[in-house]
Parts: sequence; structure tokens; C-alpha cells
Amino acid sequence: MASASFVKLNASSSPWIGQRSFSQRSGSPAVTRVSVIRAGSYSEELVKTAKTIASPGRGILAIDESNATCGKRLASIGLDNTEANRQAYRQLLLTTPGLGQYISGSILFEETLFQSTTDGKKMVDCLREQNIVPGIKVDKGLVPLPGSNNESWCQGLDGLASRSAEYYKQGARFAKWRTVVSIPCGPSALAVKEAAWGLARYAAISQDNGLVPIVEPEILLDGDHSIDTTLEVAERVWSEVFYYLAENNVLFEGILLKPSMVTPGADHKEKADAETVAKYTLTMLKRRVPPAVPGIMFLSGGQSEMEATLNLHAMNQSPNPWHVSFSYARALQNSVLQAWQGRPENVEAAQKALLTRAKANSLAQLGKYSAEGESDDAKKGMFVKGYTY
Repeated sequence: MASASFVKLNASSSPWIGQRSFSQRSGSPAVTRVSVIRAGSYSEELVKTAKTIASPGRGILAIDESNATCGKRLASIGLDNTEANRQAYRQLLLTTPGLGQYISGSILFEETLFQSTTDGKKMVDCLREQNIVPGIKVDKGLVPLPGSNNESWCQGLDGLASRSAEYYKQGARFAKWRTVVSIPCGPSALAVKEAAWGLARYAAISQDNGLVPIVEPEILLDGDHSIDTTLEVAERVWSEVFYYLAENNVLFEGILLKPSMVTPGADHKEKADAETVAKYTLTMLKRRVPPAVPGIMFLSGGQSEMEATLNLHAMNQSPNPWHVSFSYARALQNSVLQAWQGRPENVEAAQKALLTRAKANSLAQLGKYSAEGESDDAKKGMFVKGYTY
């Protein structure tokens, strides 16, 4: 008869985080197989960083759009896509007084990580002064996946270790890798496996270089499928992701997740209210995500600013095993761009708009948000079919 035992060991007194052994006896000497997770040199720091980001009432500001995508944002307010304009916009965001009250981490594009403000201060120092952890987008974008049903895979593993080491030296303490899964495309078993394996390899490399990996397999909103279909696909994807994370000896206490909320497809005839989205999303998480994971930092995925906040609020109406929070890009930035319009005299108003949205999501993380007084702009959806970063 098989027996299993689990041994917990203190990371400070042993090079092993955990150990599991299985012994089977069948009239012969016992055969023992041991599976372990070795504690790397950064393990304690990784756990501390993850807990700092997953702190009550705070979430992540994602401003890691590629230069091309940032250019589209700037074009929406009539600005050219120049380094000076990108610097001005990101400086506006990262120097917002009081931002650290609501924001615990900010994901940067490589240009911003190595950039300084117009008065010579490093962007990463602007964040650290407010106890905001600097992060870095490390993937190299989506490319067609041969042999699939017109699906994509995420590139960027080549040279990731050396790049991650440089990012750490520059002050980054967490990383982001976004891959996607398309429901209208199947998704195929090949695409799901490729997404899960790529995320697991990235996560292991990141931890080995001192960066907390954000694990993000985005289930795209594209399609007319029901919320039940989204739940089914999300459970399948996350099951595969955690299988390969374990296979790669990733320390679960030193990662963060960036899942999509479980919603119907953008073209589905029936929309789901916040309570339904919360019910389905939490069902998926409780079935698939170990409680060892410190934080679930949701992406907004093209929802309106108010919709993303309402859904987050609904998920925090009862206790969760993890810190359930936000890692929003468009759902934090849209109002800011509209207030700024690229004019120096509007910087203060734009920063006020950022604080308004950040505070709203902070309250949602605490389960205390009210939509009363929200503007019409905050209610406008931002879904873009086939959206890329």
C-alpha cells in the first residue's frame, strides 16, 4: 500500500523549501522517489517582494506598453510618438504625489526602467521614494505558432537570464510575461501547452535572477462565447500552467498571478453583472490556484474603468486565500490621458485623475468601493479586438 509523507523545512536552515516522498512496498525493499524545490539565493527576497506588492489596499500600475502601443495612446490625444513625449507621459504617472498609498508596484517598459525624469532623477527612484516596487516587462511579444489553429506563442526566453540580471541591477524587483489564449481558436492543446511551458520557464529564470515573476496567460475577450465556456477554458489553462510551474521547481510563495476575469466573450449577447463575474472568477481560482500564491493581480482586458473596479469590488466581498487586487493599464490610464491632452498646464489635473482611479481600485481591493459619482467616461468600454502590447 502506498504511503505519502510531507516534510516542511525552514528555508533559513536548509537548502530545500519542501520535500515529498512516496514509498511503495510489494514484498521487496521500499522504492523511494523524492521531489523537491530547492531554495535559490533570492528565495527570501522573492517572498518579501511578493508580499510587499500584495499589500492591503494596493495594486499594480501597468505602464509597460511597447513604444508602438504607447504611440497609439499618445496619438489618441494628438501627440507624436517620440521618446520625449513618452518620457513626459510616464514621468507624469510615476511622479504623482501620494501614488504609493494605492499603488504597490509598477510594470515598466525597458525604455522607462533605464530612463530619468527631465530633472535627472531615475524613474525607478521616483517609485522607490513612494514604496512602489519597480517591475519590468520581459517578454518579446507574440508571434504565430506553427501547427496551431491560427494561434500565437510568446517569445523572449533566449537571453532572458542575462537581461533579467541587468534589470535587477537597475532596480527592478519583479517581472511580467504576457502570453494569450484565444477561445475562438479552440484553443488548441498545442497553444495551451506552449503558453503554460513558456510561462513556467520564464518564471524559473526570473526567480533565479531575483525577480518575482507575474504569471499572465490572458484569456482574450474576443469571441461570442458564454461565461461558462470562459470558465472551462480558464480552468484548463491554469491547470496546465501550475503543472509546469511545479515541474520547473518554481517557488509559489514568490510569484504573482495576472489572470483575466471570467466573463462572457465581448460579442456575447448576454453581459454578466459584477456579482456573476466574481462568482465565476473565484470559482476558477479556488479550483486551480494554491493558497501559497500571495497575490492575484487582475488585468482589466478592455473592460471600462468602472466595470473593472466593480468586478474587483465584488470579488472582495468575502475573504479569499490570496490578496485579490489589480494590475491595470488602460483601466487606470484612460482618464489620465483625457485630462492631460499633452499640455504641461494639465499635468496636475492628470495626476489627480490617476489618483482618483487608483483610490477607487484600492477601495475595491478592500471591498469598500461605491460607483456613485463615477463619470460617463469611466463607464466607456475599451475593448479592442486582437489587442497587442
